[in-house]
Amino acid sequence: MAITKEKKQEILAKLDGVKTDSESIVFVKFNGMNVANTTAMRTDLRGEGVGFFVAKKTLMKRSFDGAFEGDMPELEGEIAVAYSADAIAPAQKIKEFAGKYKDNIAIAGGVFQGVYKDAAEMTEIASIPALPVLRGMFVNVINSPIQGLVLGLNAIAEKKA
Repeated sequence: MAITKEKKQEILAKLDGVKTDSESIVFVKFNGMNVANTTAMRTDLRGEGVGFFVAKKTLMKRSFDGAFEGDMPELEGEIAVAYSADAIAPAQKIKEFAGKYKDNIAIAGGVFQGVYKDAAEMTEIASIPALPVLRGMFVNVINSPIQGLVLGLNAIAEKKA
């Protein structure tokens, strides 16, 4: 269906806003999702502060062309844009939904720290644990030698007693 020139200008303005205000952008390939699943996904994304926007690929290419380093990934099929001010939240949430709706949604690529990434790289970025989990892992690494020392000293004290 053809869209009016005014509507195209609105979409381009929205994509320009996404381009300038987002830390991370994920190109989402979706196909055959029913309305209930799409609505549930959009609600969950909105709750996490992740925007989700469907636009024509030609308008996406026009808006994003030359805006970031590297080559824009090949966008085939129906494509949407997931974006957020959080660097890894869009990729994590889309990966979560890709696991839930295997045949209907997938990561097609994206933009991370101003560089175009392909689907494999964006999926790898989506695998990064959340910041609180990373902090917990770091504390565990720091605590491990101290815990080993305490256990060793406790064993020596029990042996002497």
